[in-house]
Amino acid sequence: SGLTAGIAAMVYLLRLNIGSPIAGVGYELNAIAAVIIGGTSLSGGKGSIIGTLVGACILQVLSTGLQLLGVGDNFKPIVIGLVIVLAVILDAYRERL
Repeated sequence: SGLTAGIAAMVYLLRLNIGSPIAGVGYELNAIAAVIIGGTSLSGGKGSIIGTLVGACILQVLSTGLQLLGVGDNFKPIVIGLVIVLAVILDAYRERL
């Protein structure tokens, strides 16, 4: 995951042609959400890169859908947080079985 984060940072810097010490602030919630939605358990389970990519795609579809519905930028983190809570509840239910 560190390698892919480094590659993403390099692509980000190449696109902007400038570096900023606060670039990427606020993306933590999106990164955690993509990993959890992708199926990685918070209780020490195994995850996969494919699952994380699927989680990132689902998260982007959700974000785009909210934008098309006219939901304000202030409410998007709330919706993402609710999706994280739902994913954690589903994971806890799955572990009980």
